[in-house]
Amino acid sequence: MVKRQPAALPVQKPDRAGLFRQAERQAAEMEQTENQTKYALITGASRGIGRAAAEAFAEEGYHLILTCRRSIRELESLAKDLQKDYRISCQALAADMGCEADVAEVFSQIHRLDVLVNNAGCAHFGLLSDMTSQEWRRVMATNLDSCFYACRGAIPLMLQRHSGKILNISSVWGAQGASMEVAYSASKGGMNAFTKALAKELAPSNIQVNAIACGVIDTAMNSHLSPQDTEALRQEIPADRFGTPKEVARLILQTAKAPAYMTGQIITIDGGWY
Repeated sequence: MVKRQPAALPVQKPDRAGLFRQAERQAAEMEQTENQTKYALITGASRGIGRAAAEAFAEEGYHLILTCRRSIRELESLAKDLQKDYRISCQALAADMGCEADVAEVFSQIHRLDVLVNNAGCAHFGLLSDMTSQEWRRVMATNLDSCFYACRGAIPLMLQRHSGKILNISSVWGAQGASMEVAYSASKGGMNAFTKALAKELAPSNIQVNAIACGVIDTAMNSHLSPQDTEALRQEIPADRFGTPKEVARLILQTAKAPAYMTGQIITIDGGWY
């Protein structure tokens, strides 16, 4: 008796169209995730407004590159805390943003950038006639040269994605001027003009440039004020108090999320002072 061979099971051909659609979906999901991931560079981030801005952007899920000139241990501690609390990447770098070589080294480590916050700054209080050339150059380098160097490094990265936000942290003294703070006022006035000019230059490339002009904010920069001067200054402010770094940080974040049509603006936060 002849035994029948079992019928061969049909060979299932791979569903190439299905595999292709699955690959497309995976690629789209990866691209969407990549597009939702944002990177921000915040200078002068070890304390004050810069530190508050780092915390605000971390809370929004931004991956961060933070710089400071001297307080690197404080900055590294902040970066560690932000990574732990918000599950972001956060790089702390010691750099003098008023030094061209230092800024070049910072940008050699950055491959994508969505937001630049130029916050590095310093003040000088005293008569102009008593100011040395070295003191003048330090204020200009820290407050204005740093803005130029950082923007020059950031623009090519933003052009790659045809989008970006640049926020320069200025002061009401940039428009009003302050006795005994001529160099600081001049540097912030230059920053304001820089902001307006660069905004016009970059608007066709969908990169927005704005400045935040701060009034009196409760930071170490105002530590030179005596209790009497502090009280007199407070009485000049309609809000009857100094601003906080967190308030400025919230405004910086809101400006970074503002519509693209808002560019070239000097936005004042001063409690109604000016």
